[in-house]
Amino acid sequence: MKITYFGHSCFQVDVAGKCLLFDPFITPNPLAAGIDITTLKPDYIFLSHGHFDHVADAQSIARTSQATLVGCFEVMEWFAKKGLQKHQAMNIGGSFTFDFGSVTFTSAVHSSSMPDGSYGGQPGGFLVKTEEGNFYYSSDTGLTHDMKLIQAPLKFAVLCIGDCVTMGIEDALRAASWMGCQEILGVHYNTFPFIEINTSAAIETFQQAGVRLRLPSIGSSWDIA
Repeated sequence: MKITYFGHSCFQVDVAGKCLLFDPFITPNPLAAGIDITTLKPDYIFLSHGHFDHVADAQSIARTSQATLVGCFEVMEWFAKKGLQKHQAMNIGGSFTFDFGSVTFTSAVHSSSMPDGSYGGQPGGFLVKTEEGNFYYSSDTGLTHDMKLIQAPLKFAVLCIGDCVTMGIEDALRAASWMGCQEILGVHYNTFPFIEINTSAAIETFQQAGVRLRLPSIGSSWDIA
């Protein structure tokens, strides 16, 4: 299982012979200026909700890669009207089996609207189960007791940590504890002034609790066995 981080909340997981891309917000992000989205060839693009900082590059990447979009019904309908017909709509609590494994659309406590201001449906996260292991992406959310229901053993979890509009460090650490996950990729931080954090202090806080917090450089990759 290989993970690549593309900044903000965008990351890619290569697993079971497929490439899964999550929440592509790259070209409008000055911190990700070194990433050429034309080189990205995902098989699937997962969209947690409709906010611009999670869907900005979805249409472009989907057209060039012929990827299948996955997300809540309203987000899928919005992209379908733009001519993207390869999509799988989901809703909270539902699961679907793909050729790489199964995905459950989990609850997230947040808001959602599309870049044009239209209704973006219910935001959600993704619990992905594969033969190579399982992982969870919280999406933008506050801490919620529903995270205690993530019972599958996790190789890693992707948690928002930037505070203000999502969980901050302390709540993300509590979520990791509830899920019994020792490997965390932190996302949704430092892109904008209101979500800037002290990265060294964040890593230390997690380390003191016996949890590894990864805050990788944009464009970097690593393997999880």
